[in-house]
Amino acid sequence: MPSSRRGLVIVYTGSGKGKTSAALGAAFRALGHGWKVLVIQFFKGDWPVVFGELEMGRRLGPQFEVLQLGRGFVKHMGDRKPFEEHLAAAKVALRTAKERITSGTYDLIVLDEIIYAIDYAGVQLVTLEDVLELLDAKPPSLHLILTGRNAPQALIDRADLVTEMQEVKHPWQRKIPAQQGIDY
Repeated sequence: MPSSRRGLVIVYTGSGKGKTSAALGAAFRALGHGWKVLVIQFFKGDWPVVFGELEMGRRLGPQFEVLQLGRGFVKHMGDRKPFEEHLAAAKVALRTAKERITSGTYDLIVLDEIIYAIDYAGVQLVTLEDVLELLDAKPPSLHLILTGRNAPQALIDRADLVTEMQEVKHPWQRKIPAQQGIDY
C-alpha cells in the first residue's frame, strides 16, 4: 500500500436499494488495482440462498474475501432464532472487523449492513460507540466502507464521503421478488 494514500471512511445509507451494490462496485474497482479487499456482512448468512458476492469471493480469493457472519435479519423475513444468537454473531463480527482492520493486510474493508446492526427496526446488535471505535482503529491508508439504512449523525460527521440512496421506485411495490444476480 502506498504510504501517501489517505484511507477514506465511506458511508452508503438511505432507504433506497444500492448500498451493498455500491460497496461491491467499489470493491470491484479496487480489485482491478490489485488491492486486497475484505467484505464482512453483519446480517447476511445462514440463509438458504446463494449470494453472488460470496461466490465471487471463493473464485477471487485470496485477493477478495467475503465473510458472512450474520444470522439473517432479526425478527424479520421469517426469523425465529433466539435474539441471543444474533447478538453473539454480531459480537463475533465486531471482533473480527477490529482484528482485520488493524491487521494491515487489507487495502479496502467493507462492513456491510453494520449500520443496520446499530439499530434495525428497533433492534440493536452493536452500539454506535462500537462502530466509532472501529473507525478509531483504522490505519491511515485503509479505506473503510460502511453500509445500512439510517446512519446516525455521529457516523455521518466522521465519514469522508456519505451517499444516501433514496427509493423512488422499487419492484417490491409491484410484488416482484428479489432477483438473483441483482439483489443477491
